[in-house]
Amino acid sequence: MSMRKLQIDPDTNLGELLVYLITLDKVEVFSNQLNTGASDMAKLTGINYIWDAPAARVVEEQISVIRQAVANGADLIMLQALDTINVSVAVEEAKASGTKIIYVDAPAVEEAIVILATDNYSAGQMAGELMINQLESEGILSGPIGVIDGIPEMTTRLNRQFGFRDIIVRDGKYQLLPTRYAQGNPVDIQNSTEAFINENPDLAGLFATYEGATIGMGYALMDMNKPIIGIGFDIADVIRDMINNDVLIATLVQNPYTMTWLGMAQAIAALTGNETGPRFINTGISMVTKYGRNVIT
Repeated sequence: MSMRKLQIDPDTNLGELLVYLITLDKVEVFSNQLNTGASDMAKLTGINYIWDAPAARVVEEQISVIRQAVANGADLIMLQALDTINVSVAVEEAKASGTKIIYVDAPAVEEAIVILATDNYSAGQMAGELMINQLESEGILSGPIGVIDGIPEMTTRLNRQFGFRDIIVRDGKYQLLPTRYAQGNPVDIQNSTEAFINENPDLAGLFATYEGATIGMGYALMDMNKPIIGIGFDIADVIRDMINNDVLIATLVQNPYTMTWLGMAQAIAALTGNETGPRFINTGISMVTKYGRNVIT
């Protein structure tokens, strides 16, 4: 991917421009990495930058945060959309008021200048291929496989599910169970996963679609001490420990820092009359196992 060098008018004062990053929350490691990427680029360029997020993962609260950013004079919002459809109302309002929009990680349906994100369908396929390879290597050639996800459902995570499921179905040896959903915090995910395992005592594998689900699933596997192949998504210290202790086989890792580092560069380009990149910028994926990190794309 090549992008033209920014040509900024010397009379342009980036300190007069205001860019917001609005994430799903300020709790998860992923959210904090998004902030770090944007903050680092803002410090380098001198542009004004604010990070905000709803206190809880509630669509109405994120809509309020977006509207407040517009009221505060945001020239551009980098948005990790909590809800593909409903958040679009606030995005449309923001655009109508003159605020530009860039999506990072999770887009809404309302059009934006650019989307910087993982190819989540392909990432889900990678998880499916790893699941099959691991099961086969252990001589497990049949049995149920489950998917653990959180509420609310998000397009990014659904695409991971679709990719994973398509690979498992194509292989044909394993039975795919309906996705198990729970509220998005690790405690609720753990309780839901333990109930899911009890309901399916011959479960062969589990795939979790994001950080909180991976942590909750890992705790369930630790507590129940079942020989189930666990594959996660996203990274945190506790997830790395679970992999090193053989609770999880691996996790798929995105590049949130890159999303917002490049996103801030795209924001500056958009605000200074420069050409921005393609509508979708794939920020890549890696696989982390106990043997290290393998950059896939």
